[in-house]
Amino acid sequence: METKRIIEAPFTDEKIKSLKAGDMLYISGTIYTARDAAHKRLCEMLDAGEPMPFDFHGQAVYYAGPCPAKPGQPIGSVGPTTGGRMDAYSPTLIREGLRVMIGKGSRSKEVIEALKRYTGIYFAAIGGAAALMAKAVKEAEVIAFDELGTEAIRKLRVEELPVIVAIDSEGNDMYEIGVAQYRE
Repeated sequence: METKRIIEAPFTDEKIKSLKAGDMLYISGTIYTARDAAHKRLCEMLDAGEPMPFDFHGQAVYYAGPCPAKPGQPIGSVGPTTGGRMDAYSPTLIREGLRVMIGKGSRSKEVIEALKRYTGIYFAAIGGAAALMAKAVKEAEVIAFDELGTEAIRKLRVEELPVIVAIDSEGNDMYEIGVAQYRE
């Protein structure tokens, strides 16, 4: 029986390079949520020379807009958003130091090239299981863009958030590999 592979965030280049498309693992540590509205704001801040609300280096961004928390819970349901919605912004943020993204669905060629060039990785989270994903969140705090509501940037402390390496730092794409396997 295979042992559970748990990776601590933040991530180093060595950790990222050790992961291959199709690997299943669990993330523990600090990650951040951000969706398209927040990504747009981050890029506007970069263009204006403004400081980022958190240091991107080694950090993971989970493409999620959580539901309000029930009493006594740190967060409500928190399922992944389609990564392609961030494709217009991701190459810029990757170039600026963001290396780890978590979402669902395939990514553009530009994003894959940026992941390869800057040693980044894209994880797929479990879609349709937002309540399950919320169980991995132990703490949640809005750190930027509170006026965006569910799309505000949140700092999360997670324990064993389940993910699969969708696109590794060499550009191997689980979505493409999977399609190729079904064509054979």
